[in-house]
Amino acid sequence: MRVLFVTPECAPLTKTGGLGDVSAALPAALRAQGIDVRVLMPAYRGIAPADARERARFQCLQMEVRLLEAGEFLLLDCPALYDRPGGPYQDDAGSDWPDNALRFGLLARAAALLGSGASPIEWRPEVVHCNDWPAALAPVYLHFERSRAAAILTVHNLAFQGLFDAQWLARLELPPATFAVEGLEFYGRLSFLKGGLVYADAITTVSPTYAREIQTEEFGCGLDGVLRERREALRGIINGIDAETWNPMTDARIPERYSWSSLDRKAVNKQALQHRMNLALEPAVPLLGVVCRFTHQKGIDLIAAAAAELIEAPAQLCILGRGEREHEAALAALAARYPARIAVAIGFNEDLAHLIEAAADLFLMPSRFEPCGLNQMYSQRYGTAPVARATGGLVDTIADGETGFLFERAESGALVAAVKRALLVYGDARRWRELQRRAMTRDFSWSVPARQYADLYARHARTPAP
Repeated sequence: MRVLFVTPECAPLTKTGGLGDVSAALPAALRAQGIDVRVLMPAYRGIAPADARERARFQCLQMEVRLLEAGEFLLLDCPALYDRPGGPYQDDAGSDWPDNALRFGLLARAAALLGSGASPIEWRPEVVHCNDWPAALAPVYLHFERSRAAAILTVHNLAFQGLFDAQWLARLELPPATFAVEGLEFYGRLSFLKGGLVYADAITTVSPTYAREIQTEEFGCGLDGVLRERREALRGIINGIDAETWNPMTDARIPERYSWSSLDRKAVNKQALQHRMNLALEPAVPLLGVVCRFTHQKGIDLIAAAAAELIEAPAQLCILGRGEREHEAALAALAARYPARIAVAIGFNEDLAHLIEAAADLFLMPSRFEPCGLNQMYSQRYGTAPVARATGGLVDTIADGETGFLFERAESGALVAAVKRALLVYGDARRWRELQRRAMTRDFSWSVPARQYADLYARHARTPAP
């Protein structure tokens, strides 16, 4: 089986969020099952290794591009679009590149070309697996190819849709007929993601619960009608985690390694975090950890609103992340007001993220919606019980009262009530150890999701004829 995995980001070359991790881990897990996977992504500034070799030169959307090969990576080289400072989607000031429609339209068009009988290289995939809106036009382009591979689209977060002015339609060489209500048109604009949803042979999203939620008005972001129409093609496959990187028995980023059979050692990490973040050295006081983007989606405002009541439980609160300025300011003010009980680190630090997972007793995830989520799986692996809102992948990966704690309403009071329910179990040493051990022995690796994707590929695969 040959699969072209199309993504705008992939760790370690470039990463802005969970998609970067998935784009590294899932192809590796698929290769372990015997699938020939090549990852196609833009050749952003500085990511092409010195030994990358040119596989082809061709015209795409009236631009001269090169296809570079580096191991399992195929890098789309177009300096005018990709050789820029900043990240994959934004400049150094945090503003979206104004020509993102062309930058990612080119990625999608090149993916479709590689998945067609007119491919400029001999290797032809049987499946083109596209990820999120930056790759979502590939199924549209493939639909109009004479001979083509199957197109599968994975939605990692429906809230990001790739909306652009309709004038881009001609520049992207899309048939005018596709700009219709039953095609790419979305309230007068061009929607990359809607195009992919309409034209893909199969659609996946990153958890079974999220697959159901996005067919409702509350979570559908205006695309729930399209998703209901395509419900037979839609499937939820939960993400996995890198079980080697996130392993408390081997994690080199934490002071003390431990397992489900040596949980007493976890206390060393708690003390290290308290010392590092200038929290009171109170080993018996529950420590609540948070690592997230400071956004409305993640419910960071609910944590801020609940903080004073949480520390009266009593508890300590350690928060790592960055995001919207108002949330950063509110959390910094709380840390200044309660320095012995609340610590906030603005920014992101991989070492500190691992230490929080290893040191905390509870991990808070009050997300208003969460397609999959990874931290709740990291937390369980580290014997840190997640307290999360019952939405999306959080429902699919947390056994309420058994490996973590769920609550329904996106309200600070509901969060506090769930934490207090967790603390009742925490107060019973035997029950708490049982909960930790159940959580730590769960299998969150990529092996099961990879088999599910392999089955999906096998059902849809088709070989483009030259």
